[in-house]
Amino acid sequence: MQSSAQSQSQSYEGCSGQSLSREAEAEASPQSCGASPWRPWRFPETDFPEGPASKCCEAFAEDGYDLHLFKHRCTPESDVNDWEGDSLQGSPNPSEVEQLLGKSRISSDLPQWISRQLHLEKSHVAGAVRLFNEGSTLPFIARYRKEQTGSMKEEDLRRVEREMSRVKDLEKKRGRVALALNRGKHLNPSLVESLLQAETVEGIEGLWAPFKAKRQTRAQKAKEQGLEPLAKILEVAAKEPGGVEEEAAEAAQQFVSPEVPDVQSALRAARDILAEQLAHRADLRQLARQALESKVLCRARRKPGADEEERFKTYWSYEAPLKQVKPHQFLAIQRGEASKCLTMDFLVAPEEAKQLCETLVETFLQSSVKAAPTPLRVGTLAASSAHLARANQRRPNAYRAQLSLAMTDSWQRLLLPSLQREWRRRLKERAEDEAFDTFRKNLKKKLMSPPLRLHPRWTEENAEMPAAIIGMDPGFRTGCKCALISLTGQVLATKTIFPHPPSSAVAPADPPAARADVEELLAQGLTAPRREEEAPQKKRRLEKEVRELVICSLGNGTASRETESWLRRQFAQHEGIGYVIVDEAGASVYSASPLASKEMPSMDVSMRGAVSIARRLLDPLAELVKIDPRSIGVGLYQHDVDQKRLAEATVPAHEHVAGLNASLSRSILQYREEHGGFSDRQELLKIKGFGPKSFQQSAGFLRIFGGKEPLDALPIHPESYAVAKSLRSRVQVLATSELAAEFGIGFETLSDICSALENAADGELLDPRRQEPSLRIKMPGSTLQAATAGTSSAIDAQEAGITAAQLQLGLRLTGVVRNVVAFGAFIDIGVGCDGLLHISNYPKAALSVNDQVEVRVLSLERRQERGKEKWRIGLTMK
Repeated sequence: MQSSAQSQSQSYEGCSGQSLSREAEAEASPQSCGASPWRPWRFPETDFPEGPASKCCEAFAEDGYDLHLFKHRCTPESDVNDWEGDSLQGSPNPSEVEQLLGKSRISSDLPQWISRQLHLEKSHVAGAVRLFNEGSTLPFIARYRKEQTGSMKEEDLRRVEREMSRVKDLEKKRGRVALALNRGKHLNPSLVESLLQAETVEGIEGLWAPFKAKRQTRAQKAKEQGLEPLAKILEVAAKEPGGVEEEAAEAAQQFVSPEVPDVQSALRAARDILAEQLAHRADLRQLARQALESKVLCRARRKPGADEEERFKTYWSYEAPLKQVKPHQFLAIQRGEASKCLTMDFLVAPEEAKQLCETLVETFLQSSVKAAPTPLRVGTLAASSAHLARANQRRPNAYRAQLSLAMTDSWQRLLLPSLQREWRRRLKERAEDEAFDTFRKNLKKKLMSPPLRLHPRWTEENAEMPAAIIGMDPGFRTGCKCALISLTGQVLATKTIFPHPPSSAVAPADPPAARADVEELLAQGLTAPRREEEAPQKKRRLEKEVRELVICSLGNGTASRETESWLRRQFAQHEGIGYVIVDEAGASVYSASPLASKEMPSMDVSMRGAVSIARRLLDPLAELVKIDPRSIGVGLYQHDVDQKRLAEATVPAHEHVAGLNASLSRSILQYREEHGGFSDRQELLKIKGFGPKSFQQSAGFLRIFGGKEPLDALPIHPESYAVAKSLRSRVQVLATSELAAEFGIGFETLSDICSALENAADGELLDPRRQEPSLRIKMPGSTLQAATAGTSSAIDAQEAGITAAQLQLGLRLTGVVRNVVAFGAFIDIGVGCDGLLHISNYPKAALSVNDQVEVRVLSLERRQERGKEKWRIGLTMK
């Protein structure tokens, strides 16, 4: 940047050839600026002839400049960034923003905007928005405020809540930009209107871009060299008749200086200024977006010499239109980029780019919208005005050619990279939404796995009763960790056994000793203390009508197959043991977590994993909510998305209740420890910090069994107790609109109350987990099926001891769905690695996590990954 002394030492020539000396400038711009940091500096009075020069003057005036009244900065040079824009950090004051701008197009009718974006009924959205704004939680709205939302589904309510969050962030961005523009004295009616109409972050950022503080650009450097007037001349002259190559060169000649050595340098610098102005034009950016929306291609390529393990082979030569890129494809490419195996960019065909640049130039020349004003250094504009007047009657070829060059440079250097970032951001946003939805659906199904008490084996009248559970975390080098727990989850005993060769430095393999240790745990389990039993159950047990069992919960990780085989061999004749294969994903992560340390402070970290595996069989919901969401093993690239947002999906069980947070949850537990069990729901109001709002949101989800109010055990909200009691006194109730009107409630609420009362006789029916598939309980002495290809019945590969290397094409296997994603499902078929059941290879009926399926081996591919043998197994249900 030129120093203040250098700029003051220059002479400025007007169109009439008059000059202003340093002394005259000092007189026009005194040292003291008073209250304002800006002071006027006047050109000598000059009459400009008609022609491009006069048009140039008019253009400056339209952009907010007076040709005879330029503003000269008299604050230190380091303050230049303040002119260009303030920081956008922090949250704006909503009242200050509204006073400055008014209501935006979106916030003036938020339900209308959301309903248009999500294609939902406006009246339903309006009810949901109102309830969310009042502080109601999504579960409370979905269950107890159906009339106000038109019985909107939970998924749609979540979409509305997500859109409200985005609008909130958008309004914050709008407010920060408005306040920053106002502080910089840039806010004018045109910008205010544009800000209020903007509906995207990109649109707001486009309005802010010309003013925000940034590192020095080529355009800024050109302005410091005094070439902004030349850029304005090129712009205005391109719109008017006149100007050939020689005249354009003559115009640039006026700006040659020691810093600008020749005409070409001057023109190049002026084009840099024009290029930046063109890139900042909101109308041109929007035109480019619309023109390229259906033409741009997303491309991924393999980096030379990378991905030798072929993890991302599918995307080595990937190309697809932007709109056709699926969320899982983008996340896979993004992971490949992070692994330095892939590169991703966006392609625009050269002919499309050329045509677009021509269109943008035409739009720029014909549009009456002017580029946003930027600070103009005092230069030699007046000196070039006479030259422009002489070029008045010539064709604009040269000037327009300069504008076209500037547009091409703007496209390649500024506009295209900006659009590429925007396209990537849009793909990422859409992909993460899909990833979170996938994770949420899979997690819900996993958490809804039925507890052991709801297993069909135990709910039948004469079924065997489990006495205890042994959690087994299998392993080779460090042995198998075993933890015996009661049916209340209490840890009774722990042992480490070594049933498998090879021996290790920890301890040698000792199958007989391992068997003895397990038998000791079985004996302890059969004598374990029991929870309170119903009289018939206790009578049958005491009369030995029912054979007692201890269930082994066997993790499906390393050495699982070998441990199952050992159990089957060693306990084939033992009638007191059964076992279940349990998904152990996340057990090791949980065992080292602060929560596990708090629950089991004196237990070894490695043994905590066995306890977790045992409790996952006892009550999956209570145990899995403790696990880090990334480690549960469900979802779509959950390690690569926003972890803060992902963590919101899983918190400790009591914090999952609508209306409760960690503090209130601790208060409830503390109150129960001090005062015993709750007698009714109203007692919750005695807890410190538990106010009416918290009670309203959470009471319907907190059940009290055996209290003085039977309705407290049902999913009926206390606000509807009067209606429920009235209905309960009637012999038979059928929910009708007339009956709902009689009680003054909605039909949906009445239907829910009637359903709850109907099922009240059997409390287990109210547990939705009863409807979910249960895990298969195996007995060591059961007969194995023949493992042969082409057999008509599916076999259990793990139970049969089949490895991945022994699989044959066409072999029918049983499996459990572990994860469901957009392109298919991953099936645990018991060979140590999951197989992929592509979406094209199973019926239209949707699969869910924990579903038990029969599949056929479709393809096998052996490969090396990180020095280990891996298998890609393709499956089909057809």
